[in-house]
Amino acid sequence: MFHLINLYQQKYPNPDLEIQAEIAAIDLEYVREDLPKLILSMQEGVQRIRSISDSLRSFSRADTESKIAFNIHEGLDSTILILKHRLKANNTRPAIEVVKNYGDIPPIPYFAGQLNQVFMNLLANAIDALEESNFGRNFQEIQAHPNCITVSTSMSQNKNSVLIRIQDNGVGMSEQVRQKIFDHLFTTKAVGKGTGLGLSIARQIVVEKHRGTLEVNSTPGLGAEFVITIPA
Repeated sequence: MFHLINLYQQKYPNPDLEIQAEIAAIDLEYVREDLPKLILSMQEGVQRIRSISDSLRSFSRADTESKIAFNIHEGLDSTILILKHRLKANNTRPAIEVVKNYGDIPPIPYFAGQLNQVFMNLLANAIDALEESNFGRNFQEIQAHPNCITVSTSMSQNKNSVLIRIQDNGVGMSEQVRQKIFDHLFTTKAVGKGTGLGLSIARQIVVEKHRGTLEVNSTPGLGAEFVITIPA
């Protein structure tokens, strides 16, 4: 369309007053400059929507009565994308960085939807811990020591288990809290902000449904690390 307009302007360089007025009214030069940017922005928006749609489909896939081959990394990536709105920068802090250290893990039969729910609980907990660690710190102080979540996966040395580690550099927890963190209805969050069910259910899914373990390592002031170990 722009090519056709260019041809007209080359062949008829002196349009009449009515055409000149219409060119001015629609601000043709602005449209010529802005329209390609608008189309590019729409294409990028469509790609983002597609990514979110694919992630939601992956995250919420229905579990059958039997396990299905599950790509652990696909599940983690879809969960991280769904939580992206909580990770991006805002007026009070920079973006929370997510570092991925993925090992070579083949698709393995698991209850995919339930494991995704475990990932969601652990990652959301890590974000909560980082936000708690930001209390009393200004934007510049947080920027100097940025919030970070590290997600690592690996096979055990004998190749019979998968290890998934989700670590944050937040406030950490005391030994007393660490001992109770998976207890039913136990929560350290303020009234109305936590139910005490998330980590309890996560451990139940890992232990009872997948015959694995869910442990936590933490030191006050140095963050926390949740370690999932499930049979391969």
